[in-house]
Amino acid sequence: MLWSDALGKMHPCHRGAPRIVSLVPSLTELVVALGLGPFLVGRTGFCIHPRESLRQVPKLGGTRGFRIDRLREFEPTHVLVNIDENRREEVEPLSEFVPSVIVTHPLTARDNLGLFRLIGGVFGRDAEAESLCAAFEREWSELASATRRLPRQAVVYLIWRNPWISVARQTYISAMLGAAGWDTLPAHSDIRYPEVDLPQLARHAQIVLLSSEPYPFRTRDLRLIARKVPGTKASLIDGEMVSWYGSRAIEGLAYLRRLRLRLNESASN
Repeated sequence: MLWSDALGKMHPCHRGAPRIVSLVPSLTELVVALGLGPFLVGRTGFCIHPRESLRQVPKLGGTRGFRIDRLREFEPTHVLVNIDENRREEVEPLSEFVPSVIVTHPLTARDNLGLFRLIGGVFGRDAEAESLCAAFEREWSELASATRRLPRQAVVYLIWRNPWISVARQTYISAMLGAAGWDTLPAHSDIRYPEVDLPQLARHAQIVLLSSEPYPFRTRDLRLIARKVPGTKASLIDGEMVSWYGSRAIEGLAYLRRLRLRLNESASN
């Protein structure tokens, strides 16, 4: 059977022991979740979960600016990449010496189901992939049930300060938040991660969410928001739970359910 990646390239099920290099943190975590950790021969320095499983896996730089010479030395059969997280000009040369470069691009929460099946299928981990799909569907249903009666809210999700940067609705982050009943602002933006006028935008939002990554917002930033935009509700949010697709999305759905309910209860008191 052949499996199609985000660019429509077909990948056969690999026979024998693969040699996998992952250039995306969330895909590295997924590889381990599928039981493929022993076949992971290279990763980026940002691939940190699960920590114990990756301790002995060599690093080759970042998701961008990785060392292609070092990657070549690993003699991978497969390299896992993502359209948003890796540079096209760095990825394209890999096909000269890597048999299979698998390109991913999940844009919605439910795209994770196809991602599980793609990676699981290519590496003969179909049963493990279906187990992840079942766990995802359970959390998806739990989130939908818990938030069904809650009003949808407009939110500003900040990923950076100086300048303030938010997320557009065509991003995976926005889709995950949308699953919890949070509609991100700005409502329309051709730029995926736009610089925003926070005081102006916050007037149209019920809450401002401060992500833990890539900028590490902390409690002090909540106080800053309170000074800059008086009367605005704000909360810290774990960015990994919202922006990491793959197996982390299952935990992410549960996290969003708990957070949405907690913030709703807090607003009611």
